[in-house]
Amino acid sequence: MTSATPIRHKGSLAVFGAVTFTTSWGFWLIAIALGGSVKNSPSVIPYVLGGFGPVFGAIVVRVRRGRRGEPVPARTVRLRLSTRLCWVLPLLVMASATVLAAALLADLVGGPAMSLTEGRRLISDIGGPVPFFVSMLVAGPLSEEPGWRGTAYPRLRASFGRLQAGLLLGAVWAIWHLPLFFVSGTLQAKFGLLSWNGPLFVLSIVPMALLTGYAYERAGVAASTAVHLGVNATIALFDVSSPVPLASMVAVQAIVAITLLARWRDHRTDLPVHTDAHYSRQTVTNTMEAP
Repeated sequence: MTSATPIRHKGSLAVFGAVTFTTSWGFWLIAIALGGSVKNSPSVIPYVLGGFGPVFGAIVVRVRRGRRGEPVPARTVRLRLSTRLCWVLPLLVMASATVLAAALLADLVGGPAMSLTEGRRLISDIGGPVPFFVSMLVAGPLSEEPGWRGTAYPRLRASFGRLQAGLLLGAVWAIWHLPLFFVSGTLQAKFGLLSWNGPLFVLSIVPMALLTGYAYERAGVAASTAVHLGVNATIALFDVSSPVPLASMVAVQAIVAITLLARWRDHRTDLPVHTDAHYSRQTVTNTMEAP
C-alpha cells in the first residue's frame, strides 16, 4: 500500500459520510415535518428512503472510484461461496444468541421475563412470518450494510485495527440514528432520547458495530447482513425494549465481540483481503462487497 492510499481513503470516507448523512437526515427531517406515523403514508416514504442513505453513499463512492480509476481498498472482502458462505449461518445464530442470552440474563437479575407475546403480535400485524422476515431484512441489514461495512469499514481498516475501526464506525453509526428519536412511529421514538432506553439504544450500536465488523472480515457483506438481521429480528421477536434487557445486551455483545476480535490473529494466509495490485488486474463485479 502506498503512502497516498490512506489520504485517498479519507477522501472517499468524507464523500460517503456526506452523502449518507445528507440523504438520510434530509429524508427523516421530511418525515418529521409531515408529522404522521411512519406506519402510514405519506411519512413512511421519506422514512424508508432515509434508511437507504448508506446505500446511496456507497453508490456515489463506487462511481467516484471508477471514474478516477482507483483500486478497490486492500481490506475489501469478497464473498467466495466455497470458503466464506459457510460463515453466514453460524454468525446469524451467534448474533441471535447474544440477544437471547441478554434477555435471559435480564430475567435472572429481576428484569422482565422473556416472552414471545409481543413478537407474535408483531408478526400478525405485519401479515405473517414471510412479510416479517422481509421487513427485518430490508429495514436495516440490506439498507445499511453495503454502506457501513461494504464501503466505510474497509477504508477505515486501511488506517486502523479491527477494534479501533469498529469503535469509530460504531460511534458514527450511532450518531446517524439520532433523528429517528423524533420520527413518530419508530422504535427510537418509542424509547425516547431522554429516557434510560434512549442512551442504551445508542450505546448498543457500538458493540453491534464490532460484531458486524468481525462478520464482514469473515465473509463480507453477506455475513454482516446476517448478524444485523439476527440481532434486529430477535430484539423484535422477544421485545427487548426495557432498560435491563438493553443494558444486558450491550454487556453481552461487547464481551462476545471483544473476545472474538482478541482471539482472531491476522494470518495473511487466511485473511480474506486483497492488495491494490491484485485488484488492478481484475474487474470488480460484486457491487455490495467491493464498492
